[in-house]
Amino acid sequence: MRLVHLDLKGAAPRVSYLEQVFPLLSQLGANGVLIEYEDMFPFKGELEILRSPYAYSEEDIERIQQLAEQHKLEVVPLVQTFGHVEFILKHEKYQHLREVERFPNSFNPHVPDTLALLKSILSQVIEKHRRSTWIHIGADEVFHLGEGMDSKNWMSHNKGDVGTMYLKHIKEVLGFLTAQYWGLQVLMWDDMLRKISVGALRAPHRLLGTVALVARACPTAVPFLTKYVESGFKAVWFASAFKGTTGPAQAWTPLSYHLKNHLSWLKVMQAVPRLAPLRLQGVVLTGWQRYDHYSVLCELLPVSIPSLAICLQTLVNGGFTEDTKRKVLDVLGLESVQLEQSTCEGRGAFPGVEIYHMVEQVNGHLKESILKALEEESAIKGWFSPYHRKRQFGNPRNMESFGSKVLKLHEDWESFVRDLRAQLERIYFPDTVEEWMEENIDPYLDQLRDLVRDYR
Repeated sequence: MRLVHLDLKGAAPRVSYLEQVFPLLSQLGANGVLIEYEDMFPFKGELEILRSPYAYSEEDIERIQQLAEQHKLEVVPLVQTFGHVEFILKHEKYQHLREVERFPNSFNPHVPDTLALLKSILSQVIEKHRRSTWIHIGADEVFHLGEGMDSKNWMSHNKGDVGTMYLKHIKEVLGFLTAQYWGLQVLMWDDMLRKISVGALRAPHRLLGTVALVARACPTAVPFLTKYVESGFKAVWFASAFKGTTGPAQAWTPLSYHLKNHLSWLKVMQAVPRLAPLRLQGVVLTGWQRYDHYSVLCELLPVSIPSLAICLQTLVNGGFTEDTKRKVLDVLGLESVQLEQSTCEGRGAFPGVEIYHMVEQVNGHLKESILKALEEESAIKGWFSPYHRKRQFGNPRNMESFGSKVLKLHEDWESFVRDLRAQLERIYFPDTVEEWMEENIDPYLDQLRDLVRDYR
């Protein structure tokens, strides 16, 4: 299976955009989507507090699944069940479930309410995904596990360590899923298991028959895979990345970096037959949209579609050959791609291509053109400094020498930004548009806006 990860904890697109994207995913060789809803799921009743103001409706969730079915994409929902639960634990109502009282990252596994809450979250999500045969329970990066008082007491009473405590909680989650939803197959990230010994993994937890691990550590995955074979795991998945791993505030996707990531995974795949009886069930192409619930947005989906196309086609064809490249360019309506420069030539014909080109302008020119005007114009430096502006003291003779140039630059960028905002609003909800503009446009354009205001 080849699943494309849709990380909805930031910049969740409108369903109308997914209508355009799903056929493209299918055409490029994906046969599933891993949907990490977080606060975009329409939780009900007790859980309604978890919903974002722009959460999808129940009709939206149904529509997403119909679209997926239409384009032969399996939907795999992802529900975090241990760490990365900031969207839950930030609420006062659930603060008592934190492992460490000050941090909203991870659940305290010893409070009975934790499992009770997880059961209702999982139930609501699974009820709305009756066609799905898989669910992903997350379970990565359980920061500060073992640091809470309850955990310290548990470890001293049970002569246990963080690893056994982690496994105990995961086993409870899996126990609930297997009892309640017979036949539902479970995925989880592997990183917390890397530090746990083979002995502990083999122990009476019997995790092995009910869960498939998704390994994220490439290209160092082989030693871990050997360990998982020894521990009795039968199935493994790999998780590559097409965006969202090169910096929390990354705005432009580095193509060659993500291609290399996939080429490394292809090498690991060649080693899998030597690890029998372990078999490779699938690959998740992750596309993180935030590093966590509190961090800024990284690359938007339309900006990353060339990267996704290159990565998916590389997996389908077992490498990035001239033929692969040709197919990518044809499907995306592009003329050429420069991997090292991370640029594409041609108008493009993929969903959100306008945003792709406009973000390229922002990324390449906005900051640079404004700083150049403000820093390098000697009439501004000499006769319109912050000191002059603060005291409204200046000679029109000198000011007029740079005025028309600065006013034109300001007008050009403001008109560009109006167009960009209109394009973003077609795909995204208002909160995403505001956040992206405030993070990527305002820090530079505000300097120019202020200068023009003072000039006038």
